[in-house]
Amino acid sequence: AFESPAAGVSPAPLSNVFDPAAIVSPSGIGASLKMLVLMTVLGLVPSILLMTTCFVRFSVVLMLLRQAIGSQQAPPNQVLTALSLFLTFLVMAPVWQRCYDEGIRPYSQPAAGEAALDDVTAFQRTAAPLRQFMSQQIDRAGNADAVWMLLDFQRPAENTLAASRWREPLSYDDVPLTVLSPAYLLSELKVAFLIGFQIFLPFLVIDLVVASILTSLGLTMLPPSLISLPFKLLLFVLIDGWFLTVGMLLESVRVV
Repeated sequence: AFESPAAGVSPAPLSNVFDPAAIVSPSGIGASLKMLVLMTVLGLVPSILLMTTCFVRFSVVLMLLRQAIGSQQAPPNQVLTALSLFLTFLVMAPVWQRCYDEGIRPYSQPAAGEAALDDVTAFQRTAAPLRQFMSQQIDRAGNADAVWMLLDFQRPAENTLAASRWREPLSYDDVPLTVLSPAYLLSELKVAFLIGFQIFLPFLVIDLVVASILTSLGLTMLPPSLISLPFKLLLFVLIDGWFLTVGMLLESVRVV
């Protein structure tokens, strides 16, 4: 039940609990902006996961594998997405550990005698391992043209203030993340389609052989996919297809 305060005890003034002047002060605004940035970053985590990791490559290849086999919903999307996520965590764990050790930990928990990093330096150090990973994958796949194509659209117009401050990138470290991230995503899609093409070939041969046999027997009304599906599954199991596919995906992102 609601009870009145004891005699002789006055309630705390409202100004001590909610002080508008403290909110609009420089320190209050800084804390509010940090909270706003944190909430924005948390909302963009799925997009960051897509644009800075190998999740796109893994998920596209696994979807193409299911389509090549000819099964409509086996394995289901949830299983393929979970497998893609687990493989992504396996590959990206060392990179994320470097991000934490080089940027996040010195910013949030500086060691004794070590000065805390400012926001800009902490962000640059945190993004450096991701930048290195993306640039290595782009360079290994030979898709540097996507970087220069996107860079042309960000290059400022001549005779402007931005043009006077513009510096041509000399390496991947100088390329802005707004250019490197979409270029990396385009590179991942290209590599995923190339791997999917290699996966499709043996199953395409089975489809052609089954279709030719059915045509020669005069069974034109029988769907070839219905007959070829058991043979595809048998071939995939005999050659240990999941092991080969996952091994090929992990090998494709290995950086020597």
